[in-house]
Amino acid sequence: MRKKKIVIALGHDALGTTLPEQKVATKRAAKAVADFIKEDYQVAISHSNGPQVGMIHTAMAEFCRIYPEYTATPMSVCSAMSQGYIGYDLQNAIRTELLSRGIYKTVSTILTQVCVDPYDDAFYHPTKVIGRVMTEQEAEAEEKKGNHVVKEEEGYRRIVAAPKPMDIVEIDAIRALLDADQVVVACGGGGIPVLVQHHKLKGASAVIEKDSVAGKLAELLDADRLVILTGVEKVCLNFGRENEEPIDEMTVAQAKEYMAEGQFEEGTMLPKIEAAIAFIGNSAVRSVLITKLEPFQEEGRKMTGTLIHK
Repeated sequence: MRKKKIVIALGHDALGTTLPEQKVATKRAAKAVADFIKEDYQVAISHSNGPQVGMIHTAMAEFCRIYPEYTATPMSVCSAMSQGYIGYDLQNAIRTELLSRGIYKTVSTILTQVCVDPYDDAFYHPTKVIGRVMTEQEAEAEEKKGNHVVKEEEGYRRIVAAPKPMDIVEIDAIRALLDADQVVVACGGGGIPVLVQHHKLKGASAVIEKDSVAGKLAELLDADRLVILTGVEKVCLNFGRENEEPIDEMTVAQAKEYMAEGQFEEGTMLPKIEAAIAFIGNSAVRSVLITKLEPFQEEGRKMTGTLIHK
């Protein structure tokens, strides 16, 4: 009998910001992931990398400033670095949690590249702010290199595109590991954005929305469910207002109506809803659960959240 496949998307709360925070946060995330594995799902995990990739980019840019003889580090390489060190902590935390429960499964991290369209409108309208604060002179130097910058209160910062994911290069490897009943960490931080140039893959100066990639991963794996673990227990209408209304369940059609009303904030809940709609499509089987990062079986607590389906 075919096991059900599930993709779990871990948000910022699952990883923390600093290295010590990440060590603690991944242990907590591992408990929630292990609850799904205990229910005998085939599990693939994606995760955010915002603070981590920002830290790496800032550190590498500062290193290059101090030592001009070294070449600047491209965004794609910074993304690869973040996948490696987040995956290292995450896979070890999950492995430890599984073994403590008597569950013997290999946990593997796949360095994952994600193809983007070079003509995506996002490249003409960059929106993602990254890296350290720069002086006006440093910002001008970045623009001369062809990079985009934006002025903020504290100074200037680099801004990059956030194109949509088109395909996942290592999807066959991810499928093979899942079919071998391993736990897979993949598409970290939205994946490493790459452009396809004949037989070559070229790193793109961009970041990909992590929720979009989680939806694409779930789609390509033909998963039964996408679980987005975030900082809130349920999706809410009128979020943050006196008449805030948590949603237990909604259809794709209802989600589209709420989107049209402007109910979901850009950069927070909106990408999650968009990913849910794209993943479910016309399927009567697929579903998405958006919920808070907590171990579901702790003290008998049942799984809650907002369930989205066709």
